[in-house]
Amino acid sequence: MTQALDMDLELSDEEMHLYSRQILLDGWDIEAQEKLKLANVLIVGCGGIGCTTAELLARAGVGKITLIDADTIEMSNLQRQIAYVEDNIGFYKAEILAKRLQQINPHIRVESQTVKLDESNAEALISTQDLVLDGCDNFTTRYLVNQSCKQFNVPLISASAIGFQGQLFMVEDESACYECLFPKEQHANENLRCADSGVLATTPNVMASLQAHHALLYLGLGKTPLKQKLMLWDGLSMKQRLLAFEKDTDCPICQAR
Repeated sequence: MTQALDMDLELSDEEMHLYSRQILLDGWDIEAQEKLKLANVLIVGCGGIGCTTAELLARAGVGKITLIDADTIEMSNLQRQIAYVEDNIGFYKAEILAKRLQQINPHIRVESQTVKLDESNAEALISTQDLVLDGCDNFTTRYLVNQSCKQFNVPLISASAIGFQGQLFMVEDESACYECLFPKEQHANENLRCADSGVLATTPNVMASLQAHHALLYLGLGKTPLKQKLMLWDGLSMKQRLLAFEKDTDCPICQAR
């Protein structure tokens, strides 16, 4: 039984072929690829950011991906949410995306949840993960994801995109958190969403690629380049900035730990 389990944890010949271009990389080897195979990742939101992040991680070989999104696919989603086509309109994003990921890479496991992440299910969904990737489009969920990740000590990489601009940062272990950076009482305007403010088709996909890239660095190599650093990407000027930030001594989330 133990021997069979060990074999399941090793890369098969097919997987070795599939991931060969990654394994050939200097600084990335079979051990790093096997770490991906053992990883459990939760993706919150299957929209413009989440669907692209999920596909990149599936192709790269992340062993288990859990998707959560209660929304169904609409025509206006197709402009930027590259996992979906017109025939998918009316179906749940999480279910359609899960089927696509399984077709792309049959060597991984994919689960979908067609519900909202809220206080009733946050612990069950988040506490067992190796990494949470947040790409949702509302502040209420973002703050809850941040709170739960801090409570259960699960690393979080949060990405957002609106208009021509995007943001990305990481919360891990004792680092500053989302609420340190964006205090809830100052950033509760739910109108700051793509549905209300607009977004260029490429913006969420750029941020999704950066989020997926950071996830691979963390899962495979243990690197945390954006821990307590906020990346700001401006799609009009094509400029990128990194801003360091510290814990807020008055942050209720960090104080609760």
